[in-house]
This record gives sequence, C-alpha cells and structure tokens, in this order.
Amino acid sequence: MFQIIVLLILLISFIGMGVIIYRKIPVLVALAPEQIKTRSLEEIKEKIKRNGSFSIKKILEKILSKFRVLTLKTEYKTSNLLIKLRQKSIQEKNKFSEDYWKKVRRKR
Repeated sequence: MFQIIVLLILLISFIGMGVIIYRKIPVLVALAPEQIKTRSLEEIKEKIKRNGSFSIKKILEKILSKFRVLTLKTEYKTSNLLIKLRQKSIQEKNKFSEDYWKKVRRKR
C-alpha cells in the first residue's frame, strides 16, 4: 500500500515537471543567446559575501544543534528501554521463587 502511494506521488511529480517543461520550451527557444545570463563562480561568491546571511559558522551551529537533539532523543529512548528490561528481569526473577528447587526435589 505504501509503495503504491509513493509510486503515485512520483508519477504525478514527473507529469507535473513534464507539463512545466512543455509550457516553457517555446519561451526558451524564443530567447536570444545574448539574453541568457551566465554567472561565474566568483560572482556568486561575491554576492553571498555581500549579503552576509550565509555563514559557515551558522550552518555548523545548526548542524551541531540538530545532532545534539538527535543524540538526546536516542539517549532518552535507550534509557527507557533499559528501564523496561530491568523491570522485566525483576518480574521474571520474582516468578522464579527461591523454594523452586525444594519443590522439584520433593516431587521426585
């Protein structure tokens, strides 16, 4: 069921991209080569530096904070699993009474 839904979304996305490309082909053909702008890598770097909104430190800070949240979540889930396992172990230990072997020996 899940695969069918994913396949359907994929097909609809490809059809949508095809429609957009089909509609834009006449506009692209009508453009003269002089009208098409190409930017060099240096121009893009300068524009990024002028804006100042792009900072490697900010990106690194965001990545590290997301990683920290992920590790905290996994630690929390692991501790919950460990607590459940300990409780289950205690319950099983309580089921196995100390006089079990005495009862087994009496039955012989």
